[in-house]
Amino acid sequence: MSHRPPSGLAAVSAALLAMSRHLEMRDVLKTIVASARELLDAEYAALGVPDDHGGFAQFVVDGVSDEQWKAIGPLPRQHGILAAMLQEAKPQRLADVREDPRFEGWPDAHPDMSDFLGLPIQDGDETIGALFLANKRCPRPTGGCNFTEEDEELLGILAQHAAIALTNARLYERSRELTIAEERSRLAHELHDAVSQKLFSLRLTAQAAAALVDRDPARAKGELQQVATLAGEAVDELRAAVVELRPAALDEDGLVATLRTQIQVLDRAHTARVTFESAGVRALPSAQEEAMLRVAQEALHNALRHSGAGQVAVTLGRDASATVLRITDDGRGFDTHTVRRAGRHLGLVSMRHRAGSVGGRLTVDSEPGKGTTIQMEVPCG
Repeated sequence: MSHRPPSGLAAVSAALLAMSRHLEMRDVLKTIVASARELLDAEYAALGVPDDHGGFAQFVVDGVSDEQWKAIGPLPRQHGILAAMLQEAKPQRLADVREDPRFEGWPDAHPDMSDFLGLPIQDGDETIGALFLANKRCPRPTGGCNFTEEDEELLGILAQHAAIALTNARLYERSRELTIAEERSRLAHELHDAVSQKLFSLRLTAQAAAALVDRDPARAKGELQQVATLAGEAVDELRAAVVELRPAALDEDGLVATLRTQIQVLDRAHTARVTFESAGVRALPSAQEEAMLRVAQEALHNALRHSGAGQVAVTLGRDASATVLRITDDGRGFDTHTVRRAGRHLGLVSMRHRAGSVGGRLTVDSEPGKGTTIQMEVPCG
């Protein structure tokens, strides 16, 4: 009997539930690969999503260290066994992949593999991925024990559910793309309305100043001061729009590193002391990370531009049920009972909307003369 520590219906159920918990494509791929490797007790597992150019758009491995993966080199092309799974749409179960006529060798840093089990992942007639395992782990005093027909059936069940998870992830990414497009359109309208009005006023004021230079220099001076004020406001509007349109590279750096970098820049740029502390925070779904970043940016803007604060502290932490972002300043504060009137000016409506859009909540604690604390919580996965 084959050796499989995680066995039975409970193990299968755990694997399927794990796949259903994620919507981000990369998270889904990693969960499928890890679940397949654990369920079938293999040394290595991988999943590739093909592109339209003879390669893989994404390729995720489990059982290989980050250092090994970097040493292996570029993503594999769709040749040999990988091509067979993508083109023939049928399982490939081999006692030794190295003896198959389609085998084309490994890169220098690639681990050696023998017994092999691979399946295509299909959405209807479309092959949307290739899932494969290598090196079945079991007692083998005289060599490999190989994958069984039972293993192939089990991986087939997993592949069917993987297809659903991948399809859902693709739909989620497309919906996010539409949301981003809508957000850009909204920002474009806001940019046009706000900045265009400022520039129009600036032009009229400059024309008035020019007309008054000779006959009323004092009034001309006042108009020119207004020009400077309008120009500064236009710059602020443009800067806010650029921040919205060019978010930090959260996918590469993550929320903690992105916040730390931005806060270091703000600390150098402003007279107020701006600090950041983080502890125990794990990676969050990208939508939650982006929402938290946006709330932090808005709250920091308020604290540094409007509150007169000398100290601004940002903390990011985790408790039993939530990840918590807190921005505290020692500025002039405001009366929260009048928040309806102040809310839009301070961006509180936008911040609450961002928090609610990712299942979180925003709280505001402030009193005149006692500073402000803005806190955002999102549930832990």
